[in-house]
Amino acid sequence: MTRSGPARPGGAVAHTSGSAARAAGTDVLVTGAGPVGLTAALELRRQGVACRIVDRLPARLPYAKAVGVQPRTLEVWDRMGVVRAALEAAVPMRGQYVYVDGAERARYDLALPPEVPYGFAALPQYETERLLEEALARHGTRIERGTVLDAFEQDPDGVTARLTDATGTREELRASYLVGCDGAHSTVRKGLGLSFEGGAFPEEYMLGDVEVDWDLPEGYGLRATHLDGTGAVDDVLVCIPLPGRRRYRMSMRVPPELSAPAPGTADGVAHGLDGARAPGLADIQAVLDRLSPQRTTASALRWASVFRISHRIVDRYGEGRVFVAGDAAHIHPPTGAQGMNTGIQDAYNLAWKLALAVGGRASDGLLASYDAERRPVGEEVVGRTVRHAAAGGVQADPEDPATLMLREAQLLVGYRGGPVVDPPGDGPGPAPGDRAPDCGGLAGPIAAYPVRLFDVLRDRPTVLLLYGTGYGSGGAAGRDELAAAAWRVTGGRVDVCAILPPDTPHGTGPLPAYRDTAGEFAARYATAGDRPTAFVVRPDGHLGARLPDPDPARLTTHLTRVFAAPAAAGSNEAGPAV
Repeated sequence: MTRSGPARPGGAVAHTSGSAARAAGTDVLVTGAGPVGLTAALELRRQGVACRIVDRLPARLPYAKAVGVQPRTLEVWDRMGVVRAALEAAVPMRGQYVYVDGAERARYDLALPPEVPYGFAALPQYETERLLEEALARHGTRIERGTVLDAFEQDPDGVTARLTDATGTREELRASYLVGCDGAHSTVRKGLGLSFEGGAFPEEYMLGDVEVDWDLPEGYGLRATHLDGTGAVDDVLVCIPLPGRRRYRMSMRVPPELSAPAPGTADGVAHGLDGARAPGLADIQAVLDRLSPQRTTASALRWASVFRISHRIVDRYGEGRVFVAGDAAHIHPPTGAQGMNTGIQDAYNLAWKLALAVGGRASDGLLASYDAERRPVGEEVVGRTVRHAAAGGVQADPEDPATLMLREAQLLVGYRGGPVVDPPGDGPGPAPGDRAPDCGGLAGPIAAYPVRLFDVLRDRPTVLLLYGTGYGSGGAAGRDELAAAAWRVTGGRVDVCAILPPDTPHGTGPLPAYRDTAGEFAARYATAGDRPTAFVVRPDGHLGARLPDPDPARLTTHLTRVFAAPAAAGSNEAGPAV
């Protein structure tokens, strides 16, 4: 990435890929190549970190397990440069019809405020894995299939992992860090001795990927239930649209003839697919005959399976140099499509922090902030999805519909009061720890078209946005002075951009500048007129700081929450740009 502006400290950033990364050593080992592990590996490679990713499976599973993609995940993929591929492969999720005892009870539309750049989408998990795997391969890293993590040990300087590959060859690998994205039965979680408290739902369910010939509106899901004499649900059908003509992933309760006791597992966790029992098309058709709002025939069964649901969460998301993410850290009902999306954001939160640590630029508390920020999110998601599952879906939530929709879209996830963000302050607008909202209408001095703020942030590390006028007077330091302070304390690992009020000329200063032509930035960020205000946007798209009338000392105080001082980094002066 080429950056312009005043002279920056530090040398060029080296990006290593493929066999060169192997020869240079492994900074991070990722176990598990589902959406969560692939997100972690891809973001690490984008930051130039030497990374290996292993998975015990010989190939991707062709199952549409996790299918809902939340708007916040699409924003993460935008920053990572993979959102276009996802949008082209997915189908929109526009809403859901709810039927009870054959009568339509409600239609819910998945509507979000116009400033939110992405809506809800449905994409089979194997497609999510494909697009992330292809992006990872473009960075020179491929999944090591059929490879098992047998055990690991850590010490103050790194992690020693023992692996067995598909040929039975054993390897002892030395890495700086280990990230366990290896699912509900995680070897990494067990090796760390983390607790995994929770319980299991007694019901068994079955999944099927089929086509039907009804004429329900495209893009809408279906939830149909039957109530017994006491008003309790005794039969349920949930259908989520998939890419293809009238294709759905359907879930329903297992009929008695397919039911079986919970299988015994070494860790006591009964969660996920049971490949030993596969429902047939007739089993799915029987449920449709009972619960479908229209007479319809199922066909083209691609796959089916029985599955069980548990709800559990670890007592901590890592220890020392070893971390867990996704199902290795939290499992819960699929209600509202929260699990995969929460795991992807676990991985994204962790990866940029690991990249700084590998480069010798992480503050002492940065890696510990992963648990501080993400475990409360996991606890909230587990509790909410269990509540929704017991109450018959997200619609049973008492929140007002607009807030409920934002929460389900994961747009309200934030880290206010966290250890590496500034205190929230008292003013309006997004506070430190909040998601940095998008806006449109930003115009540069050359391009004849406006862009969105997310276009400016895409494929960038930490970004310092300097809004307003009057820099160098009225108590605010000059823009160049602030940029120089940011680069000095981070070793050049911050991009700096000016956001100018609508009538301000671009000028010929050294910093990239965008004019807020329609005042959307000022509105979304609740700035006070043209008052100088600095916003630090973290690599994961959350605000780290909001500084009215900024000065180098206050900016430095914030940045040292995240970045180690250059003098402490020693020989890592030219580490990964994050």
